[in-house]
Amino acid sequence: MRFFVVVLLAALLLTSLSCSRRPEGGFQVPVTYDKLDNGLKVVLSPDHTSPLVTVGVYYNIGFRIEPKDRTGFAHLFEHMMFQGSRSLGKMEFIRLVQGIGGVLNGSTRFDFTNYYEVVPSHKLETVLWAEADRMRGLAITQENLTNQQGVVTNEVKVNVLNQPYGGFPWLEMPQRANSNWYNAHNFYGELGDLQAATLADVQKFFATYYAPNNAVLVIIGDFDAADAKTFVKKYFADIPAVEQPAKPDLTEPRQEQRKNFTKEDPLANRPALAFAYHMPPRKSPEFYAMGLIDMILLQGDDALLREALVQKRGWTTEVSGGINQDLGDMFDYNGPMLWSGSLIHDSNVRPDSIVAVIDSVVETLRARPVDSETIQRAKVKFRSWYYSDLGQVVNPGKVDYLACFALFDDDPELINSIEPRMNEVTPELIQRTAQEYLRPTNQTILALTLKPGSGKEAK
Repeated sequence: MRFFVVVLLAALLLTSLSCSRRPEGGFQVPVTYDKLDNGLKVVLSPDHTSPLVTVGVYYNIGFRIEPKDRTGFAHLFEHMMFQGSRSLGKMEFIRLVQGIGGVLNGSTRFDFTNYYEVVPSHKLETVLWAEADRMRGLAITQENLTNQQGVVTNEVKVNVLNQPYGGFPWLEMPQRANSNWYNAHNFYGELGDLQAATLADVQKFFATYYAPNNAVLVIIGDFDAADAKTFVKKYFADIPAVEQPAKPDLTEPRQEQRKNFTKEDPLANRPALAFAYHMPPRKSPEFYAMGLIDMILLQGDDALLREALVQKRGWTTEVSGGINQDLGDMFDYNGPMLWSGSLIHDSNVRPDSIVAVIDSVVETLRARPVDSETIQRAKVKFRSWYYSDLGQVVNPGKVDYLACFALFDDDPELINSIEPRMNEVTPELIQRTAQEYLRPTNQTILALTLKPGSGKEAK
């Protein structure tokens, strides 16, 4: 769950997409990339459309590689980052940003934990000082740890254990579709693991992963590049680097047999079904083809699965999903991933009937290349989504792209390769990708069933 604080700013209505037009079409995001001597990656992207700056600090540690006996630990630590630092007391970081008219947020994902602030541009130095202060030294006390263990435990209870469809499918599906523990564990956290975390665990986690050489600092918006570089060096350059442990093996074996799972939800009043397929490797031609397949099958009113299940049969009112469903998008992860979808459906519809329709629709992409109209429409939908994401301010998509490409690929300029790579996808590539990655043996099905009597009572 994201920790979220919002203070309304009239300037936030001035969402923008500040880029220069490329001769061959598309947009060019300005990118300046540098590294400090301590290993901190720094990405600058000026945007003078509105008097705002966004500062994002992304750490290369997510729930995927948290300790095996400490599930949910990465998320727990996200909460700890708001409990105070050397110069700011408990919750003072939040009050500082609020006091200057800003917005802040933090989240934990598969492969990173991020923190960002959107503030008036003349407050850039203030925010950089505050982010450096908590990177330099967090207030790790037993009182703060005990408090946040209680907060996260209650969060799990409210959002998963005591919620209809809690964790479905975003939390449930990876645990069933994946085989490697790092990709398949309960990353929200087992309650026993959360309570077992010790002060020494937290101190070691911070000292190891919250280091400048395991992080990227991104600044976008209305700022002077020379001033920004001066501020960054002033506040971050003297934070010492820390040797990073070797990353664990995240490899997923090729799935050779369809997986079927059923889970009873005692709180739900309608059954549900989710499906998933393992994704191609990041940045491969097939990876970009899957991005367009997602547009064709799931995204928008003209999506083929929506037409088949909602408009034609009326079994459900919505089919949702995508790449990295509910936890991001196709560009903000760095390991094995799923393309998945889900629906809540009528009680009189059998799960195997829904799966048969899904298989039939998917087979149309595997049997023959899509026509030119379909692929062009998919590219337009992708471009619309992509530009909209780049133009957000309160939830800054541009920061996310730049940070992830710097963290995972050491190349934030990759943000400018997304649209050209999508434009290279052909109908033949879509068919080949569907034949390999949408094959029945690469599919996982999770059917959520009702507690006996619950459907009748709801009706």
